[in-house]
Amino acid sequence: MANSALLVMDVQRDIVAIADDGSGYLSRLRSAIEGARAARIPVIYVVIGLRPGDPEVSPRNKVMTNAVQAGLFTEGEPGTEIHPDVAPQQGDVVVTKRRGSAFSGSDLDLVLRARDIDSLVLTGIATSAVVLSTLWRAIDLDFDLTVLADVCLDTDPEVHTMLIEKLFPQWADVVAVEDWLKAIAPQ
Repeated sequence: MANSALLVMDVQRDIVAIADDGSGYLSRLRSAIEGARAARIPVIYVVIGLRPGDPEVSPRNKVMTNAVQAGLFTEGEPGTEIHPDVAPQQGDVVVTKRRGSAFSGSDLDLVLRARDIDSLVLTGIATSAVVLSTLWRAIDLDFDLTVLADVCLDTDPEVHTMLIEKLFPQWADVVAVEDWLKAIAPQ
């Protein structure tokens, strides 16, 4: 695990308010973050943020246009802040992206290369958005991948289950947070 990083993706106030199903998601995520820190695995937060005036949003991009029309993702707005239950600590890196994937419009690749990270542990909201698109890009970049199944969340439980149980296992290790924490626990 020396070259691993835990990615905490899109766990921002507005996104949590939309997606949190009351199942204890934030508590499980906090456990993953604390476990990573105890095992000296870097925690990297990824947030989506759009500049005021949305210069990076094309009207041809329906997803981003709908988000802007809903008043989401503007940098500096309270809703774009990382949820306080899982807030970064000193030493944690926060990367801002401009699209779905953690790699899109961000300097994540630079941060990972600078730290010689070749293995990613993915968490975030939504399973069908940031987790899926980041997983695809990370595959193309030859990262070793783990997805923490119960530390990903989606507004559509059926889509989440299909991705976690059928698609993701083809390209990544998919494990429960409790099993991952046991595997990384300092001896």
